[in-house]
Amino acid sequence: MANLTTGGLIAAGDTGGEVPLVVHIIHELGTGGLENGLINLINRTPGNRYRHAIVCLTRTGTFESRLMNSDVEVVSMHRRSGQDFGLYWKLWKILYRMKPAIVHTRNLSALEAQIPAFFQRRVKTVHGVHGRDVFDLEGKNRKYNLMRRMIRPLVGRYISVSRDLREWLINVIGVPGERVVQIYNGVDQALFKPGDRCYTIAPEGFLAGDPVIVGTVGRLAEVKDQATLINAFASVLNSLSSDTAPPKMIIAGDGPMRNRLEQLVDALGIGKYVWITGDRSDIPDILRLFDLFVLPSLGEGISNTILEAMATGLPIVATNVGGTPELVEHGANGYLVPSGDSVQMASYISRLVLSEAQRKIMGSASLERVRIRFDWNRTVDSYLAVYDELLYGNLADRSAMKSA
Repeated sequence: MANLTTGGLIAAGDTGGEVPLVVHIIHELGTGGLENGLINLINRTPGNRYRHAIVCLTRTGTFESRLMNSDVEVVSMHRRSGQDFGLYWKLWKILYRMKPAIVHTRNLSALEAQIPAFFQRRVKTVHGVHGRDVFDLEGKNRKYNLMRRMIRPLVGRYISVSRDLREWLINVIGVPGERVVQIYNGVDQALFKPGDRCYTIAPEGFLAGDPVIVGTVGRLAEVKDQATLINAFASVLNSLSSDTAPPKMIIAGDGPMRNRLEQLVDALGIGKYVWITGDRSDIPDILRLFDLFVLPSLGEGISNTILEAMATGLPIVATNVGGTPELVEHGANGYLVPSGDSVQMASYISRLVLSEAQRKIMGSASLERVRIRFDWNRTVDSYLAVYDELLYGNLADRSAMKSA
């Protein structure tokens, strides 16, 4: 790796005046909002501010190809299922070799990595909370919360992606408010933007007649609950009059629930109206096929896919969970529904399918909202400010150090 200097600043944990290294520890570098945010942070960090490395407790995945800097080291630890105590020693050795200034873990699956990080000399620690496990959507699991409280003293700063998660950390886990920084995810508005449909990326004939497209993007996993959306869409199709052109639905993504979702589509007899795309590298173009975006999740932190849909100028129908109400204002840029409620979801989807004018009004509101509040450069600046504060103190202290 290149040895760049930081204008005379030597951070805790770095070596010989090198640019400070941040080691990000995550479960897996697969497809997802957390991983997307990590890649954006790394790709957008100025090279003279921080270096980055990624440690995957299990394995790397498709998102590794999105790293723009080939000097970013990615390590896969292939963690065994169950309690793998040997992992702590292996992780300690990896961190000792890397000599990071900061170790940044994310979500419950990587929280225990704070333990070997704590035993590294002069290393600062950050833990990001991006959402909760499908088995603990409300954050009330006593076993999980006991572990969170036990590890709490080891964490220098917490970063939550929503106000909802920040309040939970303070009120339930007992983290002092001054140690929790809330930073919204951003969206690349040069990449995700309104535009014309690219008809050639869809299966032949699927877009014939320019049908209204109901769409969603996300990992096909239980917590994303695409089954409720499929049931809601079937209800929409059944409710339309015979003289109304039927809408179609695109489900972009892949994951462990794919076979079951395909079986549900077949059982409902709506196969010719539904395209499940699998993993795609052209999500901006996929989103531009949509007329409205639906997110049926059982739980969310702050959804990157909602932000991307908003930046594309789409109205949103989403479940009222986690930080989603911080993105979707009911009746303004979309509609909020209870999780698992396919009847209410179908009602709002139908309303938007039948009203082009309403789609345009709400889509414009989405676009305005995201342009004002959610930008990746602002998000990255906020993350780097947390790192700066940990290493150098407040800005006044840092300025004094620079001029010394």
